[in-house]
Amino acid sequence: MLKQHLQQKLLQKLSPQQIQFIKLLQVPTVALDTRIKEELEENPALEDPSLMIAEEPKSEYDDLNDAPEDFDASAKEENTDEFNVDDYLQDDNVNDYSTSYNNEDDEEKKETPIAIESTFFESLQEQLDLVPLSDQDFIIGKQIIGSLDDDGYLRRPITSMIDDLAFSQNAMVEEEDVLEMLKVIQSFDPPGIAARDLQECLTLQLRRKDLSNPIIQKAIIIVENYLDEFTRKHYDKLEKALGLNSEDLKEIIAEILRLNPKPGDSNQVTTKQLQVIPDFHVSNNDGTLILTLNSKNAPELRVSRSYIDMFDHYDKAAQKDKKLKEAVQFVKQKLDSAKWFIDAIKQRQQTLLKTMNAIMQYQYEYLLTGDERKMRPMILKDIADKIDMDISTVSRVANSKYVQTEFGTFLLKSFFSEAIQTESGEEVSNKEVKKILEDCIGNEDKRKPLADEKLTEILKEQGYNIARRTVAKYREQMNIPVARLRKEL
Repeated sequence: MLKQHLQQKLLQKLSPQQIQFIKLLQVPTVALDTRIKEELEENPALEDPSLMIAEEPKSEYDDLNDAPEDFDASAKEENTDEFNVDDYLQDDNVNDYSTSYNNEDDEEKKETPIAIESTFFESLQEQLDLVPLSDQDFIIGKQIIGSLDDDGYLRRPITSMIDDLAFSQNAMVEEEDVLEMLKVIQSFDPPGIAARDLQECLTLQLRRKDLSNPIIQKAIIIVENYLDEFTRKHYDKLEKALGLNSEDLKEIIAEILRLNPKPGDSNQVTTKQLQVIPDFHVSNNDGTLILTLNSKNAPELRVSRSYIDMFDHYDKAAQKDKKLKEAVQFVKQKLDSAKWFIDAIKQRQQTLLKTMNAIMQYQYEYLLTGDERKMRPMILKDIADKIDMDISTVSRVANSKYVQTEFGTFLLKSFFSEAIQTESGEEVSNKEVKKILEDCIGNEDKRKPLADEKLTEILKEQGYNIARRTVAKYREQMNIPVARLRKEL
């Protein structure tokens, strides 16, 4: 049975301007310049004076400002041939900033040398080309190379590759054919390539070494039969099973650790890493901290004067035909978009400064000295309340922005930490506890590493009354393995 009823709901919808601001807030400084250039290319009503020619050419529309008020855009047919709205708007996209930008790019392309390197897959293909093979085997070899992951492993099942060859290459092959070609590919460089798991990868590399060496022989036995014990560092079990003393085992382990667990990565063409450009600079001026915003975050953008004049002229026209109305709508949309973008950039700039200034005041002692013990407990809500903004806004800034200090460049997120209460009732940052844990583990005897229980006792002796599970959590957050895995012979 269907029923009709009224229901009130309170919904929060973000405006296009708010969405644009949120997206811009998350953009790092290094990518902001690219984002602005994209907007400049898309919107001819937006201009960057730094990209303009010093002396702007006379506007094509200057003489039209003197037109009489009763000017009729569609009155004379002969004028239509001389002045076409669509042509003008199309030509306007190619203006000073666009031309200047393109020229600069051309110069950069000429001056910047490009390194030509073979990719990991191209290198394998080149090796395959040198092997005398039948047409079918060559097709299988290409299929295997194409099925490898970036780290050099073959994780695709053999049966799936057989199906791929049947459907895409019309090649009917047997499993034995694929396995035979897999052995050929596994003989290529780098050693360990096309392995189906870590065990096979390490074994392939060891079998390329001097097999008459007893160390290599024992290493192969450990990898093929005792890999689980090896990864868990159950060295006593390995010594007992293989009849080894600790010195011999130490040599074997060193040999295994020299192997490459990801052979594909070693031959990959490295992509240009995203350069970290600090959004803020905090400097110490005789005991007073001074905050500055990276100038790249405050570009000088403006709305095109010619577009404003164009809109005023179109809007004041006595009569508007369909084409002129479309032109007015187009120009207005571009002008509004330019204003929104400029406002969003300014709002981004103000939000960044406001947030970082609050963080700097909160962590003043730490930023003054660089001593992690001076870092105060601080959560997102503390800063959000201080600047009267939403926690999500502070989170976006903290997760994507960097500050350069006299002690290094840090992600703002690193200044936030939970509070821990000492025996005296004082609240300290968990960063202080992590620093103590790091020092304890760094100075421990690696033959008898400190267990979490022992680390908990050390912290309690220093006045930090925290549970063992909390110690384990902090250790994991610092990417430090458990005591057994830190053990060395």
